[in-house]
Amino acid sequence: MHVSALVWAVTLVAIIVIFAVDLLIVGRRPHEPSMRETAIWVAVYVGLAVVFGVVLLAAYGSRYGGEFFAGWLTEYSLSVDNLFVFVIIMGRFAVPRMLQQKVLLIGVMLALLMRGALIAVGAAVVARFVWVFYLFGAFLIYTAITLARQRQGGEDDFKENMVIRWSRRILPMSAQYDGARLTTHAEPGDRAGNRPGRRIFTPMPLVMIAIGTTDLIFALDSIPAVFGLTTQAYIVFTANAFALMGLRQMYFLLGGLLDRLVYLSYGLAAVLAFIGVKLVLDALHGNNVSFVNGGEPIEWAPHIPIWLSLVVIVLVLGVATIASLAKASRDAG
Repeated sequence: MHVSALVWAVTLVAIIVIFAVDLLIVGRRPHEPSMRETAIWVAVYVGLAVVFGVVLLAAYGSRYGGEFFAGWLTEYSLSVDNLFVFVIIMGRFAVPRMLQQKVLLIGVMLALLMRGALIAVGAAVVARFVWVFYLFGAFLIYTAITLARQRQGGEDDFKENMVIRWSRRILPMSAQYDGARLTTHAEPGDRAGNRPGRRIFTPMPLVMIAIGTTDLIFALDSIPAVFGLTTQAYIVFTANAFALMGLRQMYFLLGGLLDRLVYLSYGLAAVLAFIGVKLVLDALHGNNVSFVNGGEPIEWAPHIPIWLSLVVIVLVLGVATIASLAKASRDAG
């Protein structure tokens, strides 16, 4: 798949424009969105992803179109699962509901920038070293086992990382929010001991850093998963971008529904395990590691086509979602 510099440039500009429009809307009118508003925006972003996938399919063929849809569905589902932790972060930092939109949007933009760097490094490594698929596959299988065993949505799912702790130490910070502002002036009696009148940061930058860096940590699982479905950096990047675009609206749309998706982690664990096995089989099929089969490819290792991967992902996630909602309905009754 050859993607010209012009196509890359147009794609990046389009993504920047979409995020800029989103930021402008949120910045002009901070508020807690209604269910109707969030549903419309989620439908718009899902529609944009579908249209992009269809264009990719028409321009580059069914293989790459299928890889995009498989990657986007996997990334989107993993992003929804990550919303559990975002809810905990918002509660931990006591972010007012009307300010949460801006926090999520800026955090997601930071995450996309950092993911772009990871994808560039990952693409370069994958292109040069086939053996890295063994590592990716083993890591995804381990992650799947860990995900299946952990309790979803617990308070222990979020722990302040080094960047957050470092930011707390060096940034003069107020204990109170000042609307959606990033900075404010210290008032007399400031609990942090800041001099009255001094310009200091509100907790907003810290929450954005928490959202962005936490999502980057999640990307250590999700990006290898997408590379298990496609080795095309363009598809990996766009799948991540479209998965992150509607995350802010999905946060408000799902709301209390997150607690009902009790089997989502198990579904995602199954998907990650499947992709992990696929990666190992691909590595065996194209093997050049000297201590495995004398450095020769292993012909019996089956190749799992992208259409089968897409079917498995859709079926597993669909069953997990339906089973979760059915259980919630039984428990409520």
